[in-house]
Amino acid sequence: MKEKLTIILLLVFGLVQAQFIESVTTPDTSIQKIMDEKDPAYTTSMTITKEDLIKHLTILASDEFQGRETGTPGNDLASAYIAGELERMGIEPLQGDSYFQKVDFKWISWDEISIHVGESRFKHLWDFLAFPDQNMDLGKIDVDEVIFMGYGIDDPKYTDYKRADIEGKVIMINEGEPMDEDGKYLISGDTGESEWSQYPDKKLELAYEKGAKVVLIITKDIQKMLAENRSKLLGPTVIIGQQEDSQTKKANSIYISSNIAKEIIGNKEKKMLRARKRIAKGKFKRVKLKTDMELVQKRSDYELAGNNILAYIEGTDKKDEVLIVSAHYDHVGMRGDDVFNGADDNGSGSTTVLELAEAFQIAKENGNGPRRSILFLWLTGEEKGLLGSEYYTEYPVFPLEKTIADINIDMVGRVDEKYEDYPNYIYVIGSDRISQDLHNVNEEVNQLYTQLTLDYTYNSEEDPNRFYYRSDHYNFAKNGIPSIFFFNGVHEDYHKTTDTVEKINFDKMTQVARHIFQLAWRLSNQDADLRITNGKA
Repeated sequence: MKEKLTIILLLVFGLVQAQFIESVTTPDTSIQKIMDEKDPAYTTSMTITKEDLIKHLTILASDEFQGRETGTPGNDLASAYIAGELERMGIEPLQGDSYFQKVDFKWISWDEISIHVGESRFKHLWDFLAFPDQNMDLGKIDVDEVIFMGYGIDDPKYTDYKRADIEGKVIMINEGEPMDEDGKYLISGDTGESEWSQYPDKKLELAYEKGAKVVLIITKDIQKMLAENRSKLLGPTVIIGQQEDSQTKKANSIYISSNIAKEIIGNKEKKMLRARKRIAKGKFKRVKLKTDMELVQKRSDYELAGNNILAYIEGTDKKDEVLIVSAHYDHVGMRGDDVFNGADDNGSGSTTVLELAEAFQIAKENGNGPRRSILFLWLTGEEKGLLGSEYYTEYPVFPLEKTIADINIDMVGRVDEKYEDYPNYIYVIGSDRISQDLHNVNEEVNQLYTQLTLDYTYNSEEDPNRFYYRSDHYNFAKNGIPSIFFFNGVHEDYHKTTDTVEKINFDKMTQVARHIFQLAWRLSNQDADLRITNGKA
């Protein structure tokens, strides 16, 4: 009976966990905060000072650091400053004489891309678009034939590839997948799409296997596609250097408008109409379209190096277990002569981690070092797609299975509109997503030591901002590591030149830093391990 009851409780608990906390916790301020001079957790937290935070952040967010964009001299200056401070604190380098984990990046953009059909010239990002990181350098090719291949699908229930030879050919396909005259999908047999729609790259992988040179994909709304992928298409795409070599091979692809498709089809409209009717009956017959087309896909690749920065405080009796405290130190750099200083994003987080590292080093020197080891981690490439944390989790310095949690700090120096009259708060994201224990510990140390208002609004699965997926903790969470993200909310200076030191609330930032110290202290010293209660990233 007891075993059955346990199973039922686990099932109920699992259902409860599916809805993550999204309320606000207000501490009981009638209970006196711990301010015991004999308590090393309290006394060490008080070494985190407003004056030190001002000093570090004023330097990191200065014009001299040029907005700290990944791969630029300003970012190098920032990494050198942080490393210099670690050396001053007496924290030994983890790897030889360096505090750096080198991360190779590649910037990819189009040097030249164009389509001409006959006398018609079409405009990139208006009539067609192509993702530079999804295509290899093709150069310039002249095309005298395009093969219409229906939907580009090869499935036991429907195929466009029966006896097809497309080696070295340019093919043209429709988006999505075929439907019958009753509006049901041929592959699924009902109104639900198959994986050919849910995973569109499957078509490009198949075309690559079949030897296609280029796949032209007829797209209903080029402008909508552009709007959904602006950052990838309007500027260089940045990837980890090794990523491209490990990617699944796909044929070169170009998403084209119906105007380009009509030019390619020319006087073969009747054949195309017959082909579409045959598709609806599951009896597709490809159509060869004679054309006079010139395609150009010339890619520009630029390789650069960045650094994650590592500071390690070795633990005592539980030293093989590692707590990570992270923040990204990169920002978006300069646009012309304008410097995007990024004082809040994320000079505030980077500065906080510096103060936390120094506090734990002081504790260790005073004989109060943590039982578990702590890795303080400043990450590069966050603004380019969480790349520094992705690199660390792919090439971890310490085994991920020995990493007990990640505390991530990204924007903790400002006050948003909701709390403009009460700045003693912080948004908490992700604390109960994987481990309820992590959430409970954070609540407990807050009540005991700092008594901030903890707001979980952005922890909601329904958060339209999707902040849970937008900072470096997410790469740890994806690997099943309990993760908690501290965030002050958005403000009018986000990613603008006006995100400057003068607008930082250093009193609030100091209290948040001391709270995070207490959380890290407890996690690194408590007897119990954090239980994985949900495992959902």
